Amino acid sequence: MFARTSTWWTILRISVEERLVYRGDFALSTLMRFLPIVTQIFLWWAVFSAAQSVEPGNGATRIVGYAYHDFVAYYLLTMISRAFSSMPGLASGICRDIREGTVKKYLVQPIDMLSFLLLYRIAHKVIYYAVAAAPFALVFYLCRDFFPAGWPEPQILLAYAAALLMAFLLGFFLEATIGMIGFWFLEVSSLLFIYMLFSFFCSGHMFPIDMLPGVWGELVRLIPLQYLAYFPAAVFLGKVQGPELIAGLWIQFGWVVFFIAASRVAFALGVRRYSGFGG
Repeated sequence: MFARTSTWWTILRISVEERLVYRGDFALSTLMRFLPIVTQIFLWWAVFSAAQSVEPGNGATRIVGYAYHDFVAYYLLTMISRAFSSMPGLASGICRDIREGTVKKYLVQPIDMLSFLLLYRIAHKVIYYAVAAAPFALVFYLCRDFFPAGWPEPQILLAYAAALLMAFLLGFFLEATIGMIGFWFLEVSSLLFIYMLFSFFCSGHMFPIDMLPGVWGELVRLIPLQYLAYFPAAVFLGKVQGPELIAGLWIQFGWVVFFIAASRVAFALGVRRYSGFGG
């Protein structure tokens, strides 16, 4: 047990050191990623101004329960959610390792592939937020007027932190499961593109999924993608409260457990049919 713990700690430490080497210029690029929020501010200002002119004297106009400042705050919060849950290159990297045969190193050495990749992603996120903390703080300070209610209550902040942590785990194991498709198909780039398209739309990163009408909204809520971006932001903004909040956290946890098991089963089945040749 001590030897295994020492091995995982060494992997995590080396991964952190590796990330530090080339993340020195990351603060500026992180700040630049927030520039599109300026477009969203002007876009929703125009939308709400038009709605107010159509129904004058209606007080603070709201769209599907969101006021103007709520929309801007929502987009800021989804950027944090996606920073936790997005796993760029994970699924494609797994598929490439399988196709090129480099997956053999996980089969002949006492290193579990999923555990190794998880530690590598943890190192990535630790360095990401260590470097990006200042840009995030600056942007949220400049946009503080879009959070008129200020910080939510401590229990809501705790639920928000739990939702972000599970968003990270869900994003990792979901993409790892998709990456295992490489054991059955040599070329999966088209499938990954389709997944990314649906993920961007159905996770709530493009707009709050509350805006989807009727059966479409119900269908999107049945799949786990909403927990990658929408759900944590909704928790912070108080859109999900009471029993609904508790149920949402348990459902999110259930999806995490499901994809942990799915990724393990897919890897085990894939290894059984995998054939590696050469030196």
